[in-house]
This record gives sequence, C-alpha cells and structure tokens, in this order.
Amino acid sequence: MGKYVRIQTELPGPKSKAVLERKGKAVPRALAALAPFVVAKAEGVVVEDLDGNRFLDFSGGWGVLNVGHNHPKVVAAIKEQADKFIHTDFTAVPYEPLVELAERINRLAPGPSPKRTAFFNSGAEAVENAVKISRAATGRKAVICFEHAFHGRTYLAMTMTHKAMPYKAGFGPYVPDVFRLPYPYPYRNPISMEELERRLLALVDPGEVACLVVEPVIGEGGFIVPPPEFFPFLRELADRYGFLLVADEVQTGVGRTGKFFATEHYGVEPHLITFAKSIAGGMPLSGVVGVAEVMDKPIPGAIGGTYVGNPVACAAALAVLDVVEEEGLVARADHIGGLLHRGLERIAARFPIVGEVRGLGAMVGMELVKDPATKTPAKEETARIQKEALRRGLIFPTAGVYGNVIRFLVPLTIPDDALAEGIALLEQAFEAVLS
Repeated sequence: MGKYVRIQTELPGPKSKAVLERKGKAVPRALAALAPFVVAKAEGVVVEDLDGNRFLDFSGGWGVLNVGHNHPKVVAAIKEQADKFIHTDFTAVPYEPLVELAERINRLAPGPSPKRTAFFNSGAEAVENAVKISRAATGRKAVICFEHAFHGRTYLAMTMTHKAMPYKAGFGPYVPDVFRLPYPYPYRNPISMEELERRLLALVDPGEVACLVVEPVIGEGGFIVPPPEFFPFLRELADRYGFLLVADEVQTGVGRTGKFFATEHYGVEPHLITFAKSIAGGMPLSGVVGVAEVMDKPIPGAIGGTYVGNPVACAAALAVLDVVEEEGLVARADHIGGLLHRGLERIAARFPIVGEVRGLGAMVGMELVKDPATKTPAKEETARIQKEALRRGLIFPTAGVYGNVIRFLVPLTIPDDALAEGIALLEQAFEAVLS
C-alpha cells in the first residue's frame, strides 16, 4: 500500500457490510452509493471506513470539499458559532455572519457593477432563485439552457438539466418555457457562435427570454471547456436582446478552475452567478450574487426560506474564504491541474481508450471512447475502471451524458505526493481492466 491508502479487508468489510445491509432496508434504492463501504472519519483527502481501510477521495464530496475534509479552521468556526446560536432565520432576527459573508462574496464577484448576494440551501435552490430574480427583473418568462447541463433536481432545475437517466426518468411532465441550445463541445461538437444564434432565434422569440443559464465549464455533463469566445458572445447576445446572463458556478466556483469564479477566465461580468458546493466546506449553503439593480427587483419577502443562510453555515463559509486566501488555493488549483494533466496524459499515451484529457485549473476530466476515430463512448469500460480503482483505494466520480468521463474534484489542499499516489492507482486500474 502507499503512504495514504491502506486496504486491510475485502470491500465491504464486515462493519461496513452490516451498515449497508441496514441501509438496504431503511433507505430507498434511489439513494444509491458510489462507495462500497461506510465512512468512519475523514481528513484532508483521506477517508477511512468503519473497518479501518483508507482511501484517497478524489470526488471531494461531489465538489464540495475544495478545502478538504474537516479543515481545522472550518471545524473551529462551526463550533464557535454553534456555541453562540444555531438558528433564528435571518428574516426574523438578522445576524452579522450573513452580512459579512455577503460583503465578501460581493467583492469577489467579477465585474465593476455594485453587487448584492442572497443565500439559499442547495445549488438547485440557487438556480431556481436566479430564474425567479431574472423574471422579476425583466418581466419575461422564457429560460435558455444548454445540452450537457446539470442544474439540480428540483422541478425547474431538473427540467433545465439535460441528462435524462437517472435524473429525469419517470418524473415528467416538466416545467414549460425552458429552451435548450447546444453547448460548444470542442471534442464532439465544435459549433460556431453564428450557428448558436441561429438556433436561438429558431427556438424562441428572444424578446420573451428572461435569462440564459450556463455553466462556464460543464460539470456533471462531462467537464467540457468551451472556446474562449463563448462567454463574451453570450454576454453580447444578452445585451442585444435584453435578457440576463446567469452563470451557474455551483461546481466551478470557490477557486476550482484557477479563478475564484470561472467566468473570470473569460473577462465577462454575468448579471447573476449561482454558487454552492465548496463555499461552506460541507455545510449546506448556496447563493446568488449579482448586479445590485437586478438583485433588488423582487419585492420584500419574495425570496428566502426558513434555513437559508444559516448562521453556522455562514460561519463555515467565512472560514473557507479565509483558508482559500491564506493558503493560496486559487493559484494552487492551477498547480494541481498541471500535475493532473501530465499524469493523465501519461495514461492516455499508454491506453488508446482515452479520447481526450481536458479541463480548466483543477477541474480535470478524461473522456473514454471505444474507438478514437468514431468516438463511440466507452461507458462500460469507464464503470469497470471506476470499480477497480475503488477496490484499490481511489474514489472518483464519472460524468457525461454517456457516462464515459472520469472526473476529478480533488481538494485544492491535496499534497503533491497524495495526488501522485492517486494517479498511480488510476493507472493500475487501467492496466487491470484493459491489459
């Protein structure tokens, strides 16, 4: 075993197996788990199960743990706030941590316009509220989204999500007035900006569009990085037709791509930005930050919720922002991305099944195909490699509409040697499955 990974028993071990058996009787099957074991504790990039096995967690809690598991500063902030008060509801009795966090997010958001921030619980809530704010600000109703998008699981967000299985199967009918455009996908669909505008005009009268919601790097849909002209073109379209540009940064935010918000790479100021996942180090918190005059359009009481901007979650988020700044994690994302690219390209040179390695900063994925010429998705092989890597002690999620993209959401605090160990385990999994 390596420095970080230690597998002491067949998976699942007896203690994990006992809990998983209880899970099967108590929890609906829809809540299926990736890992064949049960966590006992976690720190940094290492997860330990109930039987003492240790794993490298390259899933980052599905992108939630940019500062790693149980960062001491985040844990301390949670404990300190919990000792003071846990809940009042900000619209009943306001509290300073929410105000301070909004101030800091406003300063981090790209663009010169004054900003406002509202907080929610989940990424899907943030997306739905961004649409509500857009409709209130424009007086229009239509929403534009994209192929390969993932925006959440509530009804509007699920409608905006592209992947049917498993997210939409059996849950229709969907929300009306949602229209979908192709996302520029250089590996498979390098569509021109002119063609995108033609598609838009064929779909809907742009004078009825409230907002266009788009991920600056596609997340669940396959870690697709668009061409550099894409976001400036979308902002120009929004200005020309009078709708709002909403950047869904739920997965790309908090430094993941080498900028605090990924839209900074494109030199564009969105009207609204949604964020969640890593903002609070594992506490449930999301938000919308946007241009002040847009954010102020809904009337008092129009947005909110009982738990939104919970004080403990806000305290955790303030600690996360401190860690990101003090440990230089935005810059470190580029360093991690370079190491990942080099390691994955080495694997790609050995195994023709790797069609492309791509990403921005530390948001890196590799797409697997049965044939480099036809680019037929290698979904089954991807699942087998993922399972073999888990057996060896490496946890990572897959992605893509075809389920053939291996994606990495490692903590930005990961030591270089832990990253190297994980890449070595991945290469071993490729050898075991494909040799």
